[in-house]
Amino acid sequence: MENQHTLYRPPRARGPKIAVIGGGHGLSNMLRGLKQHTENITAIVTVADDGGGSGALRSDLRMPPPGDIRNCLEALANTEPLMAELLHYRFLEGVLAGQSFGNLFLAALNGISPSFDAAVSRMSEVLAITGRVLPVTNANVQLEAEFENGVRVVGESKIFYCKKEQDCRIRRVRLLPENPPALPEAMEAILRADMVVLGPGSLYTSIIPNLLVDGIVDAVRKADGLKVYVCNVMTQEGETEGYTAADHIAALFKHSAPGLFDLCLTNASPIPRSVARRYEQEGAEPICRDRERCAALGVELVNRPVATVEDGFVRHDPASLARELILLHAERSVRIAGDRFTTGGDFYRTEHKKE
Repeated sequence: MENQHTLYRPPRARGPKIAVIGGGHGLSNMLRGLKQHTENITAIVTVADDGGGSGALRSDLRMPPPGDIRNCLEALANTEPLMAELLHYRFLEGVLAGQSFGNLFLAALNGISPSFDAAVSRMSEVLAITGRVLPVTNANVQLEAEFENGVRVVGESKIFYCKKEQDCRIRRVRLLPENPPALPEAMEAILRADMVVLGPGSLYTSIIPNLLVDGIVDAVRKADGLKVYVCNVMTQEGETEGYTAADHIAALFKHSAPGLFDLCLTNASPIPRSVARRYEQEGAEPICRDRERCAALGVELVNRPVATVEDGFVRHDPASLARELILLHAERSVRIAGDRFTTGGDFYRTEHKKE
């Protein structure tokens, strides 16, 4: 029966090494589920955001945007409830209205640290997080989008509005300055990972910006671990209206390299009709799983129940998504018996199964 396994499940400390690449709420949501299965998580996070409180701190303090990083740190944190509530608190009035304390905390650490990644590392220690969170680069980058009609716009927060105004697809995005250097620790985490996960998250503003950082694509291509793209459940207004699963994959390959990943995980959970109708009013719909087109791109579609409806919105369910990813790793890997005396207590090692 599908998804039933009797494989030995190690303690979290010896769970699979997973490198996740992305940004936004989709990434932090997934991390909440994954940390229940393994402590060996490295989240590699985009720093192209320029909107909201993060954008204000970026502009005022000339630092990388802290918001996506902070969300991931919160997701992996092992702190008292009061500390978690404090980090999540947003000021309601005055010059700090809309700003979160977590962003300010990270900004303060950045001010007393030699680099942004060092500030993130210090905040990780304070929060006693499971795994690691790394900015994909320390460079101060902006995101530029070019649309199919030739119009260009600079600024991640402006892409949504410009796309609605131009009413045509995004042709490509790029970072300014182009090809910033990746954090060495990010590349090392990808190379050492048993599984590399792209997404979930906004295609052009959360996932692709990471692939435009020099060294990331090469690391993913060289990595021996299983490579999985977690496709969004719904198309995204102002970014991917009308996109199928194959359209998402094609855009990722166009901005990186053909065959960058092996599998695309899509959602099999039903979407209530009332919820789908509300999304339709905004031009969004469930992702069409065009399996044959995906296969032509060299990617296998794996359809599993990973979504839920929360407050009227369709989201990836953290527990379900994490479970299916861990099962995929188990299904597509070869477990080889080892010597407990030479492996430090591990009874097996995991190698990617070459189909």
